[in-house]
Amino acid sequence: MPQYSYRALNDAGRQVRGKLTANNETDLYQQLQQIGLMLVDSKAQKTSALSNAMARGIDAREKIQFFVHLEQLQAAGVPLIDSLTDVRDSTDTPRLRDLVATILNDVSGGTPLSEAFSRHPKIFGEMYSALIAAGEDSGNLTAAFQHLTHHVRWEDEIRKRIVKAVRYPAVVLVLITAMLMFMMGVVVPGIVEFLKSNGSELPLITVALIATSDFIRSYWYVILLTPIVVVALILALANSTDAMKYAIACLMLRIPVFGPLVSKLAISRFAHFFAVMFQSGVPILQCLETAQRVVTNRCLEEAMKTVRQQVQNGEPLSQAMRNSGQFPSLVCRMVKIGEDSGNLGGVMDNVTGFYDKDVDEAIDAMIGMIEPAMTVVSGVIMGWIVAGVMGPIYDSLGNLGG
Repeated sequence: MPQYSYRALNDAGRQVRGKLTANNETDLYQQLQQIGLMLVDSKAQKTSALSNAMARGIDAREKIQFFVHLEQLQAAGVPLIDSLTDVRDSTDTPRLRDLVATILNDVSGGTPLSEAFSRHPKIFGEMYSALIAAGEDSGNLTAAFQHLTHHVRWEDEIRKRIVKAVRYPAVVLVLITAMLMFMMGVVVPGIVEFLKSNGSELPLITVALIATSDFIRSYWYVILLTPIVVVALILALANSTDAMKYAIACLMLRIPVFGPLVSKLAISRFAHFFAVMFQSGVPILQCLETAQRVVTNRCLEEAMKTVRQQVQNGEPLSQAMRNSGQFPSLVCRMVKIGEDSGNLGGVMDNVTGFYDKDVDEAIDAMIGMIEPAMTVVSGVIMGWIVAGVMGPIYDSLGNLGG
């Protein structure tokens, strides 16, 4: 179905804009009437790769409100159609309102809720539809919405951890680079002219400082573009062949400090996705398949693919994970306990909690290492500049006094 961008009026006569999926303009008009809006004009949207990339989704807070609302209504025994209608009519966010209106339209037409969710893969990944499908099969959508609420909160916390790990080093690196460029490009050249005018022989440290300053002034764009080019080349190589992508992913896991952090994040994501789906009644092979796709590192993804194949062939999950060589022995032992006790989902929840705390500690430790390292680098640069500049100045003053 095409998507329409519309302009409408609400009950107060105020203009409202948004986007809805509809069969035609008549269907769009009827959908807007159901949510208390009067259509003024509309236009069918032309989708392109650029527009899809720039399309803004639903943020974590809006998703949490959405699933909490559905959970409470389902727990109270409200029919699904009425629950979706209530969520659509009560939300103040145009994007969420339009999304719920589209889902409601699909469900009203006989489409299962899980399939209606699967039609929005950029907003709701395959885990959403899998959990809802399991809830539909068991007749317990309330539990499915509860698990999804927990999942969105956890996912938002992971995103915040990743931002925390990247933001501080990036800001400090930018500040140090800016300071170096300013000192070498503006401050040092002015002082160097004074030193050269004295005609005295300059020490080696000052000559090196002048050469560095001249290079930065002449090739500043090379310095700024080099990191971008290097990152672009690494990404191009990583996407060139599967073998190269796999090799770079494995190499990333061996980088000191950063590699263990990537591995812990991946294990935490795997355990969380597996636990949420398994506790919702999703078959174990489907849990492994979905959890495998959410791991962002290709090396770990291949290991989890091997785990799934071994489990499919009858191997216990704990033994398959041990055979892969990518899971710590602690995780394998905990999974073994979960299998023996029949509480695999609960054990995976414990694994998630353990690694979430471990990730927080690893990020704090990394930031704790970066801060003094950056301070030392800044001190060395400033010491070099001071020594290179002040040494000749003191020598000149000494000669004047003599």
